[in-house]
Amino acid sequence: MEIHETVNSVYIAMDILLTGAQGFLGSVIRAELNQYKITTLGRSQLNDISGDISKEIFALQKFDLVIHAAGKAHSVPKTPQEGQEFFDVNFKGTANLLHSLQERPPKSFVLVSTVAVYGRDKGHMIDETHPLAANDAYGQSKIKAEELVLRWCKQHTVTCTILRLPLIAGPNPPGNLKSMINGIKKGYYFNIGTGDTRRSLVLAQDVARIIPSAASLGGIYNLTDGHHPSFKELSDYIALKHAYPRPKAMPYFIARLIAGLGNLMGPNAPLTSKKLDKLCSELTFDDTRARTSLNWSPQPVLGKFIIHNK
Repeated sequence: MEIHETVNSVYIAMDILLTGAQGFLGSVIRAELNQYKITTLGRSQLNDISGDISKEIFALQKFDLVIHAAGKAHSVPKTPQEGQEFFDVNFKGTANLLHSLQERPPKSFVLVSTVAVYGRDKGHMIDETHPLAANDAYGQSKIKAEELVLRWCKQHTVTCTILRLPLIAGPNPPGNLKSMINGIKKGYYFNIGTGDTRRSLVLAQDVARIIPSAASLGGIYNLTDGHHPSFKELSDYIALKHAYPRPKAMPYFIARLIAGLGNLMGPNAPLTSKKLDKLCSELTFDDTRARTSLNWSPQPVLGKFIIHNK
């Protein structure tokens, strides 16, 4: 590693291996850390090293830092085979990556994980000491990946960092934020009641920017924007940014009636009692550890969330 000076700062030059660089968060990490030498590994031919880590072992050079951002998320498995895909990508892919690094371990390893490992549909300011109680395929596969990385890094004297992330905001977000944006655009998104239920979010750019300092220190961290906006705040912000009509509110008793009908249709219905309870329950996470140890000072998602969805 070498120390370089720029006009505004000093940084340590590192050789970085990044997985998942073609994905939503990975592409932001690559753009934000462009002062470093980054080698990308993934299935797309656009990567420097092309291959499927869920199926392959690679002969890799020595890196200072490995950022493992590849993973499968944003879907609910409908069959056992679809559930197994989470373990193939999130757990087996991690195992194959670590095996590929066995002969030349990096100085630091950063695993991008998720608050889904806590297995909670509701809760107030959950911190890193909370038990890992996920019972779904996604959460369980991430728990197994975390456990594997922690053991491997200890065995190879590698500084290990695990970042547990909530909903991630940024350009063209996937998953639930994408669904919300599309719903607001097309006029079928409604807030339930007053829409005051809060969720933790974090900006992709802030996650990327904290990685070098987090990697040098190690540890397990929740990362949030610290504001935890309500559904109403978030949906109003998205509508304002795109000049869409402000989302309307659906009275809770009507939502409950619709959910009752959804119960008769089965778990794949757009709204069921279980889904409604989840939508109306706060789910926020505490990032005090990151603020104290990493000097984590994130930007509020509302005001900085630039959306380019079409």
